[in-house]
Amino acid sequence: MTKIVIVPGLNNSGPQHWQSWLETRVPSGSRIVMPDWATPDLKGWTQAVLDALEKVGPGAILVAHSFGCLATIRALQRSRRNAMGALLVAPADPVKFHLDRDAFSLPLPIRSVLVGSENDPWMRCRDAQELAHGLGAEFLNLGRVGHINVESGHGPWPGVTKLVRGLERPVVRTFRTEFSARSAVR
Repeated sequence: MTKIVIVPGLNNSGPQHWQSWLETRVPSGSRIVMPDWATPDLKGWTQAVLDALEKVGPGAILVAHSFGCLATIRALQRSRRNAMGALLVAPADPVKFHLDRDAFSLPLPIRSVLVGSENDPWMRCRDAQELAHGLGAEFLNLGRVGHINVESGHGPWPGVTKLVRGLERPVVRTFRTEFSARSAVR
């Protein structure tokens, strides 16, 4: 599997979170480091993403969750260096952090998939779909699965490895036919 850079949301996606599970399954995986995981400092998190990409070298896939999606988007808007793809899972609504939602809707320079939920308290499904469209990302609706974190019942998530592998392929459009919401959750 390709090099993975984990970009957690607030509070660093604890040990039971699917991102932590994925990190243990990928020998080339790394996680951004933040001095304060409880404070949503977009500038600092964005720099941490850029630093992590610089460290891992070419061919990295970013796997972001919640506020980490915002930092990943911002980092990719600044530089695509070493990034091959991005998996944006349950992004947080920028408005919740007093940020302009439109500033995050510019097309990304790499292949990307945005995974949303019909009952995510951090971003409405319609807004997630619009964000995916603005980013030029493939959108995958997993249904009524909450914020796709431990609190909503998402610990180990084997389906995430399929999504990551899909970003290694040259054509993103294959997600529409290969991945149903059911197979992506399992």
